[in-house]
Formats: sequence, structure tokens, C-alpha cells
Amino acid sequence: MNKTNVFLAAAAVLVVAAGLSYSQFSTGQAVLSERVRRAAIDERIDEQAKTRLPETHLVTMPYAARIEQIKLDEGDRVEKGQVVCQVVPRDLDLQVRQAQAAYDRLEAAFAENADTSVEDTTYKQALSFVTSMNATVAAARERVKSGKAKLDYAQSNYERIKSLRPSGAKSLDDEERALLLRIESEVSYRQDQLILAAIEATQTATGLMPTMVMQYISRKGLTGEVWKKQQAEALAALEQAKTDRERGTMTSPVDGVVLERYDSNERYVAAGTVLLRIGELDRLEVESEVLTQDVGNVKPGDHAEVYGPAIGDKPAAATVDRIFPAGFTKVSSLGVEQQRVMVILKFTSQELQRLRDERHLGVEYRVRVRIFTAKKDEALVVPRSALFRGPSGEWQVFAIRNGKAALQTVEIGLLNDELAEVTKGVDEDEEVILAPESSIADGTSVSGTPRE
Repeated sequence: MNKTNVFLAAAAVLVVAAGLSYSQFSTGQAVLSERVRRAAIDERIDEQAKTRLPETHLVTMPYAARIEQIKLDEGDRVEKGQVVCQVVPRDLDLQVRQAQAAYDRLEAAFAENADTSVEDTTYKQALSFVTSMNATVAAARERVKSGKAKLDYAQSNYERIKSLRPSGAKSLDDEERALLLRIESEVSYRQDQLILAAIEATQTATGLMPTMVMQYISRKGLTGEVWKKQQAEALAALEQAKTDRERGTMTSPVDGVVLERYDSNERYVAAGTVLLRIGELDRLEVESEVLTQDVGNVKPGDHAEVYGPAIGDKPAAATVDRIFPAGFTKVSSLGVEQQRVMVILKFTSQELQRLRDERHLGVEYRVRVRIFTAKKDEALVVPRSALFRGPSGEWQVFAIRNGKAALQTVEIGLLNDELAEVTKGVDEDEEVILAPESSIADGTSVSGTPRE
């Protein structure tokens, strides 16, 4: 062997020795790590939210009218039944007086129409006229009979004297007197007949008088019904005016706080105009729009926490009160369409009182909520940052085994932003790499540094 070959062989031995020495003493790539351990874990939903009231009470104008100045301000406390707005009282009093006068006038007219004393007297008088006329007609008929008898006698007397005249038993003067008597009796009889006819005609007219009076009384009764309907209408108008006067004094329906005052000046306001919005702050609750894929794990009674700048350093305890049955589409700040469902949370009474006293929490304050959907007091957990998705979407971690990164597929149970429950794949006290870099692969030499 020449010297060159000997030199090359020696160099090769040195290189192999150096490699063995490096592999034996090198610590590998430095990584942050944490041991798999047992700890309590919960599963939660974290979302934006805001405070709200289940209902607010609007004080509105009951009808078009002029209102007095509203002296309440936002934040003023009001008690149930307290006067908060007032229609100008003089206007209301005038309307009531006007309606009362109309009703009284119709009541007097109705009473006047109902009085039939004059008609009753007239009816009695008419009956007397009828009785008197009947007697007059009877007398006239008797006079006609008497006149007929006189005429018959005068006619027969004239015929008798006329027949005796040729014998000289009666003179011409006797005959002429008998003829005159006959003519007078005939004229008198005809006059009696005419008088009887006239009296009978008057009797017919007089006989209609009681009927006419009764018809007039009946017609007054019909007029009375009209007056009664008009009086009822006037009474309704009076009651409406009194009701309007009562409704013109607008009171608070609840013990609460003025949330909004829409107007304060004295002016004419249209019917239905909202004047005040009143709420009960001791019924304050929280609403959150939860993704539909998450809300399936939420149920009424679930424990929750409300936190954020409006709440302060200490989260407030709450519970899920109800979940709306229908979802809605909302576009996120990144322009992504999301299906969400409204979830309502209730504060505990002590927490709400604390927040009202310490933080002056009000309506539509921006907050955040954590809704706890599941919990285990002891589970095998790894930091959430150790997890990543594999090519098929499975959860994986890098475990540190014999100084090398070992790619390991794991099965996950409960999961939140900090921890993940591992049900299969790693054992307690094994180390896993936190937030592994892309340069780390299965089998990469690593040196784990525990996270502080």
C-alpha cells in the first residue's frame, strides 16, 4: 500500500469516528415540549355576545293630542303607576265637558219627548168631542123624524082641505094656509136632513181625533227610540272622552329605568308616536349568536361565564336559559356566510346585582360568553397547541421518544382552546412537542425543553 492510500484510509476512519461521536453526543433540534398528564378539562363554546332585556315597555301616544313637557331623562328610575307623560289637561277637560253637554241635551230632549201629558189631555178631550158629537147626531136624526112627521101631516091636511073646498066646507083661505104649512114643513124637513148630513160628516171627522192623538203618541214613541239611540251614542262619546282623559295620563307599566326619551318639548304629537322606552334592568340577560354546528351541544341549564371589559376582571356566572328554534344567516367580518342560532343566557341574581352595583352594566353592552357543554374532572390531556391535522384530517402529535420526534395519530375526546383529551395514542408522562415547526418530521432528532 502506498502512502496516498494509507492517508485516505486514515481520513476515512477519522470521518466515521467523528460521525459516531456527533451522533452520540448531539442533543438534536431544540423544541418546546410538555408531558402528557392527567387534569380536569371542559369543553366550551366561546362567542361574542351583548346584554339585552327580554322585553321593554314603550310609552306611546294613545291618540293625536298636545302633550306637556317630558321632564324625565335617560337613566331616571320610575315606579309602576308613576305619571311619565301627560296630555294637556285643559284640552281633555274641554272634550269631556263638550261630550257631557251633548249627552245632557239629548237626555233633556228625550225626557221632553217622553212627556205625553198634553197628548193624554187632548185624547180625553177628543173622546168627549166624539161623545158629544154622537149625541148631536142622534138629536139631529130625531129632528129629521119629527120634520118628516110634520111634513106628512101638512101634506095630508092640505089634501083634505083641498078636497072639501068644492063643497064649500073649507074656504080658499083655508086651502092656502094648508098649502103654506105643507111648503114650510117640506123646507124644514129638508133643512133637518142637510143638518143631519153635516153633523154626521163632522161626527166622522171627530171620530178620527182619538185615533189621530194615539197615532201622534205612538209616533212620539218612535221619535223617542231615535232620541234613545242618539243618547246612547252621546253616552258612548262621553265615555270615550272620559277614557281619553284617563289615557291622556300615561304611567309607567313597571318599576324600571328610562332607557330612551324620544321627545321632551311640549308639542302636538300624532297617535302611536313613541315617547319613552322603559326597561327593568333587574331582568338583564345576555344574547349570543352561536354557530349551528356548535349549538347542538348546548342545552338549557348549561353553565356559562360572561366576561370582557364591560364585566371587569372577574367573569360573571350565568346559565343557558333558552335556545331559539330557528337559525339565521350572518356574514362574518371576513365575508363568510355563517348559520347561527340565538342563545339566551341568564345571570344569577347575585351576579347581576354585583354587575349593576360595581360595573353599572346596562342594555346592549358588548361582552363575550363561554358556554361549558361538557366536563371531566380527570382526563389524560395534552396542550391544544400540540395537535395538528394529518393528511386525512386525523389528529396527530409529535411525541419525543428516544430523542427523536415520533409522529403519532391520536384520538381526541373533549377539546377546548387550551387542552385536549387524548383517549388513544400516547401515554401519561410522555413528552409531546408544542407547535411543531414544518422542519420536524418523523424521526427527527429533537431536544425537548419543558414549557415554563
